[in-house]
Formats: sequence, C-alpha cells, structure tokens
Amino acid sequence: MKRSLLAIALLSSLSFAAVAADGVSYTYVQGGYVATNTDSGDAQGWGVSGSAAFHPNFHVFGDFANQEIDDTDVDFDQWRVGVGYNHQISQNADLLTRVAYEKFDAGSGIDSDGYSVEAGVRGAMLPALEGYALAGYEDGDEFDGDFYGRFGAQWKFNRNWGLNADVKVADGDTQWFVGPRLTW
Repeated sequence: MKRSLLAIALLSSLSFAAVAADGVSYTYVQGGYVATNTDSGDAQGWGVSGSAAFHPNFHVFGDFANQEIDDTDVDFDQWRVGVGYNHQISQNADLLTRVAYEKFDAGSGIDSDGYSVEAGVRGAMLPALEGYALAGYEDGDEFDGDFYGRFGAQWKFNRNWGLNADVKVADGDTQWFVGPRLTW
C-alpha cells in the first residue's frame, strides 16, 4: 500500500516543471549496482531510486535497495522516501536540503525505522558533468544517530541519459551505487 501511494505521488508530480541551476534536474529515475562495506561484513545487490520536482524549489524522492550479505543467504532491504528543497546559489549550483523517512528490513523481525537530514550543494561543473556533496545525519529506533557524508557525480551522455555514481561514508561504513540515470 505504501509503495503504491509513493508511486502515485511520484507519477502525479511529473507534469510540473522545476527551475534549478542550469544543467541540474530534480526529475529522474535510475537503477544499478549497490554495495555496502562495513567492519563486520560486506553486502551487494541492486537498487532503484527516483526524484520528481513538483515545484520550482521542491521535489520528492525515494530509494530502494536489496542486498545480500557476502558468503551468506541473508539479504536485507533498505528504503527511504522524503522531500527536498533546492535554492539556486549561482547559475550552475544549488543549495540542497533533504529530509527522509528510512526503513531497514532483514526479515525475521530484524528491522528498524528512522529518519535522515542532509544539506549541501549540487551543480553542473561542466556541460556533461554534474556533482554533489552533502553532509547528513541519520537516527533510528534500533541504531544510534550518526553523521555521514554523501558524494556523487553524473556523466551525461545526452540530455536524458547519464551514468550516476553515489558514495555515502559514515563511521566505519561505506555504501555506494553506480548505474544509468534517465532524466527529463
């Protein structure tokens, strides 16, 4: 039910055009390879995410990833859904803030709910290269709060297609994503 409501909200907001820094769009979908490296083990799998601008300065976003812990049959799902605000600070750069609800579920009653907040910059460094750097904080019912950094870049092959990479670095953990992005 929750996934259906999220999908409806994302699709209904696609018709609105947003104004952002030149070369930056907050309406996209992407999918690809996801990996997590921790002190206690590694995991890898697949993920999908998207964002839809519904106002010149606001967008909704969501992420979903399924990963299997290496050398085990244990897998887990991670997802988040939230809203973001972008404010143009130069012709090619935006100030970006985001807040999200997060969920971790490994089955067998191993799950947690939480939230995250992020702030940073996103911009077009070259006509075909976009990047971002965000500082964030996440907290939840089953884990202590933690600060993290998120860095990413997209190489644009044309107006609609690109290759996106994202790295999230927290205390002892690194999560990363790489895959194609469709922007409109």
